[in-house]
Amino acid sequence: LEGPARRRSYWRYVRRLVQGTPEPPYPRVCQVGDPALRAVAAPVEPAQLAGPELQRPGGGAEARQMEPFPLRVFVNPSLRVLDSRLVTFPEGCESVAGFLACVPRFQAVQISGLDPRGEQVVWQASGWAARIIQHEMDHLQGCLFIDKMDSKTFTNIHWMEPRSDYNVTPKRLKAMFKMQIK
Repeated sequence: LEGPARRRSYWRYVRRLVQGTPEPPYPRVCQVGDPALRAVAAPVEPAQLAGPELQRPGGGAEARQMEPFPLRVFVNPSLRVLDSRLVTFPEGCESVAGFLACVPRFQAVQISGLDPRGEQVVWQASGWAARIIQHEMDHLQGCLFIDKMDSKTFTNIHWMEPRSDYNVTPKRLKAMFKMQIK
């Protein structure tokens, strides 16, 4: 590394040295490569349901969905497949920022667990809701969408941005989209 990149790297090193390694919950979204993303989540004990982590408002991530559905919280969730037909669609993740790939997911699932009050809850979901549930359940098992993707569809979402050393022609665009849309 040279120049500004080297200075940024140095200051990050110094900050980490002074502040120490951050402990969960992190103040940022973990990125691919962080060992926390590959860890299997431990079950939550019922006594922990009254803790401040589960009681604070606004906990969770906001995502753009194709169909709206209410925010639901499941503690110690379990998943059951209701419709085993696989639907493949482009998917991304805040932990693999800037990338998309086609991922096969089950059409319909049922998720069950406890709500923040400790009461049993069950939800049957299909379509986008089922896809998001499966994506989030994968995170609890230390699995990312890149582990299940069709590798030929993996793409950087910024690939079409103009670059002086990269000539994007209409022919190339057409070829790229034919490859990714099946």
